[in-house]
Amino acid sequence: MIIFMTGGTGNIGQYVTKALLARGHHIRLLTRTPERVPAYLTMENVEVIGGNMNNLQVLEDSLQGCDAVIHIALGWGNDPVEMLDNDTRVTAFLLNAAEKAGVKNFIYTSSTAAMGPLRSGMDETALRMPTDLYGSTKAASELYLLGFRQYYSRQGGYGDKVTMRRNVIRPGYTYSNPAVPGGASQSDVRFKKIAEAIVNNEDLSFSLNDGTQFLSSRQIAQLYVKLVESDLDEEIFFALSRNFVSWHDIACAAKEMMPESTSRIIATDEEGEHSYYCVDKMQRVFGLSFDAWEDMREHIAWNLERAKAAKAGEKLHGVVHEWSGE
Repeated sequence: MIIFMTGGTGNIGQYVTKALLARGHHIRLLTRTPERVPAYLTMENVEVIGGNMNNLQVLEDSLQGCDAVIHIALGWGNDPVEMLDNDTRVTAFLLNAAEKAGVKNFIYTSSTAAMGPLRSGMDETALRMPTDLYGSTKAASELYLLGFRQYYSRQGGYGDKVTMRRNVIRPGYTYSNPAVPGGASQSDVRFKKIAEAIVNNEDLSFSLNDGTQFLSSRQIAQLYVKLVESDLDEEIFFALSRNFVSWHDIACAAKEMMPESTSRIIATDEEGEHSYYCVDKMQRVFGLSFDAWEDMREHIAWNLERAKAAKAGEKLHGVVHEWSGE
């Protein structure tokens, strides 16, 4: 299968690329900085295309001959119009261009932010109630994707039906170590600060209730592979682990990995009852159920090593790939 992917060098995309290559697929990867991840330039079955998501002609040309699209890249803006232009508009264009190019399957990467505040037990059928522009952008793009069932022939009259399958993945808190040299890492600044505090023997304090259903990019990549190889249409999947992990838990794990540290990990309250997203659908449909701790310790250790290297004065590789409108 030839798969066009946006965001393939980023946090989630690098692991999706890796997982799809392991399945024998050919990846056509759009990136604005091809030289940043030179490993992709020499990989078999990877075609690197230099370009920005706002270059619509590049998007249209890149879709020719593709079987599927996996749209992961984020477009950003500082106000409603910029967010609409840089993300939702691009997604709508990509949907239309993919259908016209004969693409069979389109996967859109949304976010739990499209749903707004977590209501315990909330599943994929819950109402979208975003509370910020990012969540609103994701919710709007979802609706464009799901509503794109056919064209109009005139005002009030339906035209040709859409044949392309369209599905949505909603990640929650996703993190990663770089998958390849030069790759990105989505590592919340709290991972970094915890590691630095432990390395520098500083005390840390956290609420026992501040946390989430973390999922690593390696884990979420399995859902992308299952979905792109399926015949499903107009489905939405939450992509989170089944268990809650607090930042206090993460700090304690970091301290255990570095027992020589004199840091104290202090709980600021008592643990209460946690709210959970329901991730039953992912397990029911694809047999996927993830433990948040499966990759978490490796990520904590990675941050500790970087903190030690920084303390020793070593130059560190920049791992944050931010959106750019250029």
